[in-house]
Amino acid sequence: MAALGGDGLRLLSVSRPERQPESAALGPGLCCWVSVFSCFSLACSYVGSLYVWKSELPRDHPAVIKRRFTSVLVVSSLSPLCVLLWRELTGIQPGTSLLTLMGFRLEGIFPAALLPLLLTMILFLGPLMQLSMDCPCDLTDGLKVVLAPRSWARCLTDMRWLRNQVIAPLTEELVFRACMLPMLAPCTGLGPAVFTCPLFFGVAHFHHIIEQLRFRQSSVGSIFLSAAFQFSYTAVFGAYTAFLFIRTGHLIGPVLCHSFCNYMGFPAVCAALEHPHKWPLLAGYALGVGLFLLLLQPLTDPRLYGSLPLCLLLERTGGASETLLCS
Repeated sequence: MAALGGDGLRLLSVSRPERQPESAALGPGLCCWVSVFSCFSLACSYVGSLYVWKSELPRDHPAVIKRRFTSVLVVSSLSPLCVLLWRELTGIQPGTSLLTLMGFRLEGIFPAALLPLLLTMILFLGPLMQLSMDCPCDLTDGLKVVLAPRSWARCLTDMRWLRNQVIAPLTEELVFRACMLPMLAPCTGLGPAVFTCPLFFGVAHFHHIIEQLRFRQSSVGSIFLSAAFQFSYTAVFGAYTAFLFIRTGHLIGPVLCHSFCNYMGFPAVCAALEHPHKWPLLAGYALGVGLFLLLLQPLTDPRLYGSLPLCLLLERTGGASETLLCS
């Protein structure tokens, strides 16, 4: 946080002297503190909305999930107002509509929906192989189940499925990526914003400690160890979806990847080491990671998605677009 004060605060690490920055109502240092406070307030509001309902039931109970749907959807729907207020306080003019800046746009939407999801599935090649090996049905039967309207109807009435696959990915990406990144990027630059934004996302998941301690689901040490691991995992995942959001300029890709990762869960590497087909599985894990690293830049090439709102925002505020993320 010390980097957020004094002369160390710059809109970007490289400036263009020939372009004059947009006028701001506040100085650079105060603008950054407004940005950080706005992000912190959003994170607290999102988590706090989960606890406005008094209940003795666990978090997975359908009644609890339904109530939390209501409050979290209200907070998420109001979150763009925080970005609007930030814009008015700082005087930063994005040069585009607020919805476009937050990733709601039609230009390049089809590749933005498909390619990040494909990239994420490649990363999970090993776990997908593991899932198919352990599944009692063959590929044809599995596809029939997936495509059957009855299966989807069952899912849509399952509160846990709706939470994990629809509501949580949509609202979390909206609040922690679409709203926070536009506020952080002019202050820190795109690169640092990719790693700063997930800290709010990771800390927001610490509220699970309250649930676990309340219902004594495990020992205190195990609960805090699990929370530390979850913070690390969610922070890394948050950096990945922030990267996707910046490189594609769309919200749909991070939402679909988030939903897919919620379905897959953390890769069961220990189970793979004890699996009867251990070596093919480990080869699948290694191949997936290798292909992911190889295809990360090509499949997120900004030329596939049109203009990038955050890069345009930084250009208007007097900075040069960062080569790695904007080209």
